[in-house]
Amino acid sequence: MGAVQRCFRTKGEMLQFALAHIGHQVTARAHARLRAAPAQSPASTVGHLAHEIALLKTRHRAQARTWPAFLAAAAVDPALAAGLRTSYTDLETLLTDLIADAVDTPDPAHHAHTLLALTDGLTAHVLIGQRTPAEAEHLLHAHLSRLWAHPGE
Repeated sequence: MGAVQRCFRTKGEMLQFALAHIGHQVTARAHARLRAAPAQSPASTVGHLAHEIALLKTRHRAQARTWPAFLAAAAVDPALAAGLRTSYTDLETLLTDLIADAVDTPDPAHHAHTLLALTDGLTAHVLIGQRTPAEAEHLLHAHLSRLWAHPGE
């Protein structure tokens, strides 16, 4: 307890740090995946990024379990909410740019918002046992396939 209190003045500061840390880990993992297995196209880049954001792998389960706690805390803590909004905005901007490069669509931001919401929802469904990770990955892949086939929808 003393070590934590020495590093952070308040619980809120500690939560903000932890939230930023998880965000950086997800981002670093996505970049590492793209470096290790470069995407063949902008569409596959979007797919790689979406799979990393969704936290569906067993090795990411601890982060996936922590994320809903941050969401719940952010509902009553404006500073945490601001941090989450910034993280989501950054991800939406990145996804919007990648989708715009991948497919001719009049509203790539709409698709980015939808994809980000889908990844969050799939993470939650896997956590509570509503879907298996394999089912969630199949749903994510099916959504992306529809996007590439019918970008105007």
